[in-house]
Amino acid sequence: MSEPAVYDLVGVGFGPSNLALAIALTEFNEQAAKPVTAQFLERQPAFGWHRGMLIEDATMQVSFLKDLVTMRNPTSRFSFLCYLKARDRLVDFINHKNLFPLRIEFHDYFEWAAAQVDDLVAYDRNVVSVTAVPGGEFFDVQDSTGAVFRARNIVLGTGLRPILPEGVTADEHIWHNSQLLSRVDAVTDPQRFVVVGAGQSGAEVTAFLHERFPRAEVCAVFSRYGYSPSDDSSFANRIFDPAAVDEFYGAPEDVKQRLMGYHANTNYSVVDIDLIDELYRREYQEKVQGAQRLRLFNVARPTQVARTDAGVRVTIETLTTGERTVLDADVVVYATGYLPADPLGQLGDVARYCVRDDHGRLRVDRDYRVWTDPDLQCGIYLQGGTEHTHGITSSLLSNTAVRVGEILDAIVARRVDEPAELPDLAVTGVRSE
Repeated sequence: MSEPAVYDLVGVGFGPSNLALAIALTEFNEQAAKPVTAQFLERQPAFGWHRGMLIEDATMQVSFLKDLVTMRNPTSRFSFLCYLKARDRLVDFINHKNLFPLRIEFHDYFEWAAAQVDDLVAYDRNVVSVTAVPGGEFFDVQDSTGAVFRARNIVLGTGLRPILPEGVTADEHIWHNSQLLSRVDAVTDPQRFVVVGAGQSGAEVTAFLHERFPRAEVCAVFSRYGYSPSDDSSFANRIFDPAAVDEFYGAPEDVKQRLMGYHANTNYSVVDIDLIDELYRREYQEKVQGAQRLRLFNVARPTQVARTDAGVRVTIETLTTGERTVLDADVVVYATGYLPADPLGQLGDVARYCVRDDHGRLRVDRDYRVWTDPDLQCGIYLQGGTEHTHGITSSLLSNTAVRVGEILDAIVARRVDEPAELPDLAVTGVRSE
């Protein structure tokens, strides 16, 4: 049997993070004497990013300048502005005077960029095993077709996984919000929806269902008094700066915890103020008209969710008094967030080579490389799952362009036969030699 081809890196997953990495190495290869060889494997049949929440009027929560490339290379031909030019909308976008594109537009930008590097990715490929080749210099990555790719480094960009409360199982009447658009067309003449969750997704689902089904009641359930606004003020946004990653990485553990607590309201369980105001306006207008379809159960939680012949019966408990309300609904939508996929979940026995700290968390270098046993010379790099070491931007678009430059910079720097003078793809960061 012939030996498999050797790649400098194999990327597992092809969401925005590894797409940005594919672009970075494409640009590197256009100017380097020795190209970086790579293969990306993606389980989906085509590029897709949160398709279930591509609500037609939903906007991005980050500036278009935080696209796949601009923070790393403002002159890149893969920028959002170049996409707009290619779509003949650049002037229109400028006249729009808006930093935050529609989410469906940004997804189209991702697809446009992915099409330009599709020679580097194989879709509809699940990674079924990763094994260390004897000698510790390579990994063999096998996909669901049986193909094997030998890699000097692997970059894990397996994204986020939807989470539901313990004991709740999704079906045709109980959804996670990530299933919204794939399931909503099957709903006919509903009487009531229940939406659980206080964050941006919960508010967006509530507004969407309230507008989509004008005869249905929409009940939003959350444990706060109201939706909390996201802090996108200029100073607070510095937590997303590339330099903030350096500062966070080098900070003592107690300072890291305090910073995450101080600035959680920039990203977690918070809502754009315009959407909060719109939902309040709708609720108040219905109270004035005496026909309330939008009902907010605040300071409350669902204590029981049971399937019935017609749908779902939800018991809601008020946290302050213990009072209970029983609602029969056609659909319950849980906007209960995501968790990072286990970064080592697909590594199998290779995971035993990875070093963990006293809290059981992976030890990760500043360049996103996992610490491993000395017997393993090949590299494991993470795109996500590094909040404990790198802060809030671990898997966010805000720092993606810079992060992939740092990862690629580190991979190239470790090639022992590479010339000393290398194009520097990273804006900030340190190389681990």
